[in-house]
Amino acid sequence: MNTLGIIVGNRGFFPDHLCDSGRKEILSTLEKLGIGAVILPANETKFGSVESLADAEKCANLFRQNADKIDGILVTLPNFGDERAVSNTIRWSGLNVPVLVQAYKDNPSAMSIRDRRDSFCGKMSVCNSLRQYNIPFTLTTLHTVNPNEKSFINDLQNFIVTCRAVKALKGLRVGALGARPAAFNTVRFSEKLFEKYGISVETLDLYELFGWVSKMKDDASEVQAKLSQIKDYVKVGTTPPTVLIKMAKFGVALDKWIKEARLNATAIQCWTAMEQFFGVVPCAMMSMLSNMGMSSACEVDVTGAVAMHVMAKASEKPSAIVDWNNNFGDDPDKGVIFHCSNLPKDIFEKAPVMDYQAIIAGTVGKDNTYGTVVGRLKPTAITYFRISTDDINGKIRAYIGEGELTKDPLKTFGGYGVVKIKDFQKLLRYICENGFEHHVAVNPSNVAQGINEALSKYLRWDVYLHQ
Repeated sequence: MNTLGIIVGNRGFFPDHLCDSGRKEILSTLEKLGIGAVILPANETKFGSVESLADAEKCANLFRQNADKIDGILVTLPNFGDERAVSNTIRWSGLNVPVLVQAYKDNPSAMSIRDRRDSFCGKMSVCNSLRQYNIPFTLTTLHTVNPNEKSFINDLQNFIVTCRAVKALKGLRVGALGARPAAFNTVRFSEKLFEKYGISVETLDLYELFGWVSKMKDDASEVQAKLSQIKDYVKVGTTPPTVLIKMAKFGVALDKWIKEARLNATAIQCWTAMEQFFGVVPCAMMSMLSNMGMSSACEVDVTGAVAMHVMAKASEKPSAIVDWNNNFGDDPDKGVIFHCSNLPKDIFEKAPVMDYQAIIAGTVGKDNTYGTVVGRLKPTAITYFRISTDDINGKIRAYIGEGELTKDPLKTFGGYGVVKIKDFQKLLRYICENGFEHHVAVNPSNVAQGINEALSKYLRWDVYLHQ
């Protein structure tokens, strides 16, 4: 459950009974959406609202005491509200989380001194004060909106995505296993730029991991347990038993590293040393990790793994890393996305099957390339997302947008799907002109708006939202 800290704004010479009804309405909406609330008790201040310095101090103390559970702050203005009290509450709380500002509508038939809100005006004052305090904030689509309206519910759901995305990046630890493929300058990135935003990269040499693998016995309990997990996860098809044992040992070693290094996501050198000298592709293990929310990107694409992780946490669904790979006939708004593949099984149209990696097999032989998870992606709405470190200009850049996976007929190998994106050619031009990678993370959700808000407003990254 996501939890918001609630500030009910109040100003004494406006009708404070509106804070009583407003507080109840906002809590009712949150409860219906399954969102938790940390809010002053109704008897702690006037209807649990925040108006004075003393009120702000009480609310800030409450937020500090619950800092570990508060994902964001919702400022609700049933009347004009006191901008100083709102700003001081947030500053004194010490919380560094997204803030949503909502103001109630006035009713033209209830504009007497007893019932007039003036929240329309008060919202401007609150936002002005937050800007002076250098506190970033998110606005509702409509300037004034009531908690039970569809527009606000959509805003709130997008805001929860923003909160999840910001939280996902705090203290993020990504494991980079092995060197990037020599042929791929594409996946170069700056660890230092990531560290500036609290994202750490933990490296491990393939030689060290294979050293752990070499000490494992085939009949070891942890190896047999991992073998069972693999067979429960995917149909192994014609994969040789000796290859499955190697895969299981690799999975045990991978789990050990993830646990000891406290990793949240991984990026793995998937070719060609692993196939040539170990005789297996790591795709199935990576697919299993991604499917359980531990995003894993191939070709040591660390920035791709970060994008996968953010979307997985924001949507609470597994992410995949794919190539923008082919045109689809002459339709300018369609294309083929593809990988070999390590895609999580939950996004496939049918239960995927383990197979060999057809591309690398031409170099190292078919028997050395078993372990891919292949099939077609199910038709659904998607969010696509790419992060890149712009080392030359010293900043992190990204693009994000939404589209759909279609039912258009296509028969090929690996993990694949046909994607449709409005003004796709404009997006492709942007990708090329701005030097973005051919990899992109995809997720079966609509979370572009919330993630864009998180990165552009709260992390101040350079983000292009394709609309």
